[in-house]
Order: sequence, then C-alpha cells, then structure tokens
Amino acid sequence: MKLNKEMLKYALVGGTILGGGGGGSKELGEASGSIALDYGDLNLTDISEVPDDTLIVTTSAVGAPAAVDKYVKPRDYVRTMEVLQENTGFKIGGIITNENGGAATINGWIQAAILNIPLIDAPCNGRAHPTGTMGSMGLNNVSGFISYQAYAGGNPNLGNRVEGFISGDIFKASTMVRQAAVQAGGLVAVARNIVDAKYVKENGAIKGISHAIETGKRFYKGLETSPRDAIEAVAEFLNGEIVAEGVVYGFELVTKGGFDVGKINIDGIEMTFWNEYMTLEHGNKRLYTFPDLIMSFDKASGMPITTAEIKKGMNIAIIGTKKENIKLGAGMHDLNLLKEIEPIVDKEVIKYL
Repeated sequence: MKLNKEMLKYALVGGTILGGGGGGSKELGEASGSIALDYGDLNLTDISEVPDDTLIVTTSAVGAPAAVDKYVKPRDYVRTMEVLQENTGFKIGGIITNENGGAATINGWIQAAILNIPLIDAPCNGRAHPTGTMGSMGLNNVSGFISYQAYAGGNPNLGNRVEGFISGDIFKASTMVRQAAVQAGGLVAVARNIVDAKYVKENGAIKGISHAIETGKRFYKGLETSPRDAIEAVAEFLNGEIVAEGVVYGFELVTKGGFDVGKINIDGIEMTFWNEYMTLEHGNKRLYTFPDLIMSFDKASGMPITTAEIKKGMNIAIIGTKKENIKLGAGMHDLNLLKEIEPIVDKEVIKYL
C-alpha cells in the first residue's frame, strides 16, 4: 500500500480510535506523518513479503501523554534508530510500531522514509496499551532474550534533553526507559527489541495498521452526514456499541511514574484508565475490561478524544467492543501482564478475562 496524505488522514483518526484512550495525540502523529510523506515515497509492506530472517525493530513513544513538559520531535525518532544501530551493529530490515494510537499508528513512518527501511504492517498490538512489555509480543516469556532499547527526547531549553541505550532483561530495560521519560519531562521516543520477521509473523497484530486506516475510512464516511453517524459507523465496523453518552460530571487524572491514571464518570457509567481505558462499569456490572476496546468521542464534532484530552463538563459518547473484534498481539494474552492493571486502577481484571 502506497501511503499518501489521504491514508495519513485515515490512519490518524482510525489509530486514535483503536488507541482506546491512549496512543498519543493526533497532532504529533500528523506532524511526523507529514514530514515522512514530504520526504519521499513511503509504502506499507505486508509482512508476508518479508523473509523470515529479516531483522525487525519496534518503534514507540513511552511516557504520560498528559505530562505538561512532554517534548518529542521527529528528529528524536530518527535518533533512536541511529543509537540502536550504533550500539548493536545489527542491520535492521524492517520497522513496526508498538501499537495503534493517534501518534502511535504513525510510529516508524519518518524513520522508514529517512533511513530507507521498510515499514511493516504488523504492529506489536492492534490497540494501545500502557506498558512496554504489553507491547513486546510475548518476548518477556522468551528465556534468555536480551532487550536492546534506545531512547531520545526532552526539551533542551528546560534542561530535559536525554538520549541513551540500554540492554538487558526486558522488564528492567523497559522500566529504565520509563524513568528516562520521567526525567525528559514526560515522554521519549524509543526503538527497541530486535527480532526476526518469523517471530513477528507468529506474535504480532498482523495488518493492524491497515485496520486503523479502514477504521478511519468508515469514520469519515459517516462524518459526511453527521458526527453521530461517524460514531455509529465506527461502532458498527468494530462490531461494538455506543455504551453511553452525556456530560462528564466526574473526572480524575494523576500523572505519576510516567503514566496517566484516573477515572471518568458519565451517565451512570464509571471508567478507569491507565493511559488507556481499562474498565467500564454501569453500577456494579462490568461491561468492558481491557484489552476490550473502550473509546470516547466528542459528541459535537464526532472526533475521538483521548483520556489526556478529556475535561469535566465535556459532552461525550463512549463506544465499546470486545477484544475478539480487534487485532491483538501476543502481549494481550499474557495474564501476568494484565494482572499489573489491578493495583493501578484498583479494579479486578483477571476474573473478567
């Protein structure tokens, strides 16, 4: 698939929807995507066309989307690839994103365009998730796997600029990168986890970027008639439903440890989030639980809005769809990783999976 401005438009909104409340801002994604497309031709490659022994790297952003001092520029994404290759000596033959999201779906576009490395349609996960290990395609369960991670970001005018390289156990390396994000003011670009294409074929969310683009197409087709039709079109395409709509009367958000954590109340519904929406309950009844997809939309414009953008008094609609209706990587089937959600949002998760 040849990527162009129209595909970018669809990917941005579709990615935001599949971000499930997280995955970064459309504005950052649009900036990176536009630079990539202006640089030269860019194609989205089906992983079936990639030899099994091709080395593939994951690109991502790590941090808290609502952090006030977050600062990552397109150059930072390219720099992470340079740092990774300088420190490993590996020849990278493909780039994938870690997840879908307003910014995340576009992860890797600018690196692929500038460094002339194929962009592969097989993200680690077809929705957004809070931790690096959740987006590592089950590598945390591969005995002896060494995680190589390069990071860059932070506003130099505030003295927050950092970049670096770390290798080691995937949990420890991911934790160190998360701390780098905190020191950088809330966000860093990351290139990590070099694996062969065969592993991605078996554990990634195959055609996850195409799914985001198609979701965006359905959204804009609905928007031609009304914001309501756009939201309904997305819910129908994802085999989901509009769960609730109304004014946000309760909203809590705390940025801590490089994450956004909080809860939202509308129309008798309570939702918790850890960057992404984690749970949705009506009264004492649990309706949706991560990795089910829960997403919020502005009723006036129809546009999807992330947890970092929600404010008290907003008039929003919420859609939900079960995990079987979206593309998930291996990390979304690991109960040990999903159990990490429970103490963060103070809700039971595993019993609902």
